[in-house]
Parts: sequence; structure tokens; C-alpha cells
Amino acid sequence: MALELYNSLTRRKEVFTPADPGRVTMYACGPTVYNPPHIGNARAAVVYDLLYRVLKRHYANVVYARNITDVDDKINAAAASESVPISVVTERYTAVYHADVAALGVLPPPIEPRATAHIGDIIAMIEALIAREHAYEVEGHVLFHVPSFAEYGQLSGRNRDEMIAGARVEVAPFKRDPADFVLWKPSSPELPGWDSPWGRGRPGWHMECSAMIEHHLGQSIDIHGGGNDLKFPHHENEIAQSRCAHQGAPLARYWVHNGFVEIDATKMSKSIGNVLLVRELLKKHPGEALRMALIRGKYREPLNWTDELVEQAKAQLDRMYGTLERLADIELAADELVPSEAFIAAMDDDLNTPKAIAVLMEAVTLANRSNDPAERRRCKATLLAGGRELGILQQDPVAWAKAGAIDGEDDAEIDALVAARSAARAAKDWKRADELRDELAARGIAIKDGAGGTEWRRT
Repeated sequence: MALELYNSLTRRKEVFTPADPGRVTMYACGPTVYNPPHIGNARAAVVYDLLYRVLKRHYANVVYARNITDVDDKINAAAASESVPISVVTERYTAVYHADVAALGVLPPPIEPRATAHIGDIIAMIEALIAREHAYEVEGHVLFHVPSFAEYGQLSGRNRDEMIAGARVEVAPFKRDPADFVLWKPSSPELPGWDSPWGRGRPGWHMECSAMIEHHLGQSIDIHGGGNDLKFPHHENEIAQSRCAHQGAPLARYWVHNGFVEIDATKMSKSIGNVLLVRELLKKHPGEALRMALIRGKYREPLNWTDELVEQAKAQLDRMYGTLERLADIELAADELVPSEAFIAAMDDDLNTPKAIAVLMEAVTLANRSNDPAERRRCKATLLAGGRELGILQQDPVAWAKAGAIDGEDDAEIDALVAARSAARAAKDWKRADELRDELAARGIAIKDGAGGTEWRRT
């Protein structure tokens, strides 16, 4: 099956064909490390982790880089407020980011470049842009001259006036054009800076990614990913810089962008105080439940984050783990752990995770109703192999159930659930009976139906 991805550059879904199938390259914009990550940051990390997993199913060698932006004016402000070097701030929040996304099952990227380690690459690319007359130096600044690149705006589809307004460009008398953007800027003594041909200074944000991509992946890559909010101006500027520095070679052949996370249908914003930090959410919910909530919607669409969304995600995981516990006696060989065709078709259709999850839930229902050993084996393989690609269902089912058990739960409550299940079975409401059995399993309760009724015990 061919992998299809929606390409933001062409605005259509396309079959993914890498330039070199022996070396597939992907870059995703990572965090600017001056504060803890919020759930919107986590969505991007999870989405490109998913894409990385899917690509590895298709190709033996996937070279994936996710950067750390560790020099930025927001970092400078945070360090100044604490009277510490920027490295104190960046090391602290890099560690927080790593811990938080790891709790959501995000794999460490094979390459994780930091901007401060690539100052030489940044300076070299800026020199190339000046030499090709796409950039100019003035008053210690180096700026990219936007009119020198005729295709500027192709990714975002904005006209010139919209781009100038959207970029919130800084008005400066030394700019040749209002849309020109900074590649290098001077640093005062109290700010971090590096020696350059234009004096002591620091790079512009956009330039950092272009230089790191070139250093680690090459002039042109297969996939560039990031949130919708980065499409303009960040990714638009990356394209302009890289293509002009590399004599027209495309920066990326496929551009993939994930949608925003909204809180109760409202965009997250510090100004209205609805930013949800991953660290705070992890105090209330298992990391796997948060990951499941993030992938229940299509990655390109906005995701409305609510308590109900997380509860539904947790309930689905409870049912899946409950089924895996009942299939514990089935041991699968390594060659059986292959995703089902239906699951692959869903994931290869532009990462259609809602459909892929539905395939796993169908396997849950089938396993719970079937007495056919071969069919039950296939169901377990579907759950484990599909779960591995989604980044879920890799824990011990009993441990999952115990971790989710309700404190203070008494026998009367369990008796009531067992009785409700028996009533559902008597009424031939098999769906409700399965749901109750899964709920009991999630609470660490094993049941056994017999001629004298249903018995239960704590596992």
C-alpha cells in the first residue's frame, strides 16, 4: 500500500515518494525552550512521532530530526528575569520537554540539533545569501530581501499585504522593503552573542532551522513538519532562505502541518488564561490517555480539548487493555505482530487515526465475542501491532488496570456492575454486556460465567 500525505504546499493529498527510498528525511520544528510545553506543543510532538513510526514501516532508513531552539528573545527575557545565563533556562526546559513528551509515548528523534551548536552553519548560509544578492547588511543587521524571491508566499497563499500584516513586521528605516526579515541581529553586551562578519550578534529564528536542516539532512529533504501556526511566517521564510542559498533547490518536497488544540472550542491563549500544561495534565491522567486523546481526531483538523475527550480516550484504552488481559494465554510469534490491512489502509491514508482506532475497537468487539482460537489470535495481533504504531497498548494489561483502579472501591459496587452485566446478557444486549465486562476488567476484576451465575475476583 502507498502512503498518502496532504501536502500543504500543493494543497492536495499526494502519494509519498521519497527522493531516495534508501534514505528518507524528515524534519519537524521542535520547542523553543523557555517554559514548560502545553498540550498544543504535545500534539505536534505526537503527530510527527506517528508519522515517523509509519515511515519506518515503509522504509528501512528514516532520518528524522526535531530541533531545539535554544537562542531566542523569549529565552533571553526569561534568563534576564532570573539573572542567569540562557543555558540555565534552556537546559531546564529542555529536560522538562523531554520528560513530558516521553510520558506521552513520543520516541526520541534520532537527531535533535540545537541552534547554538550551529552558529557557524548559520553564518555560512547568510554569507551565501549576501553573495547571491538575496540579503544585505545594514547597521549590524543582515536582512533577507523578500522581493528577490519571486515565489515568496506560495506556501501560505497570502498576498503581499496579508503577509506584511501577518508577520507583524518591525518597521525599521534601514529596511529596503517592509517585508524584509532578519537573518542576523546585533547583541548588546548583556545579551548572548557570537562573533560574525557583521559584528557580535545572534541569528534570527527562521535562519536557525534552514541551517540545521542543511547540516544534518541536506539541502533538500522529503518532509518538513510543524504546527499550522508556523506556516507563516516561519516556514515561508525558511523556504525563501534555503531556496535562495541553494540556487533554487526545494527545501522540502512535502509540507505537513498539524491543527491547533482548542480548549472548549476556544484557541489556547495566555491572554485568556486557558493554556493547559502537559505537566499539570499528567497529574490527573495517564500519559497514554493523553496521547490517545490527541490522536482521536484527524491531525490536520483543530482538536477540541475537553475533560470528556480524555475520559473517552481512557475508556477506549480500558476496553482494549481489558481484552488483551483476556487474551493473555495467547502467545504470538514475532512474525504475527503485523498491523491488519484495514489498519494499514487507515494510517496510510494521511494518518487517519480515528479510522485506525476504530479498527482496533472492532478487534476488541470481535475478540470478546469469538471462541475461534485463530480469530482471537488475529485480534490480539491487530491490537498489539496497531497499538505499537499508534504508540499505545504496550503496557502490561494487569498493571494498566491496577493503575486505573478507583480508591475505596467496595464489593457492593462490583456486585452491582456484575449484576448489570448479567441483566444485559439476559436481555441479549451484547454490546452493553461487553462494555460492562471491559469496565470490570479495567478495574482489575476477572469474571467467570457458569451454570450457577457469574463469579468475580480481583486479579
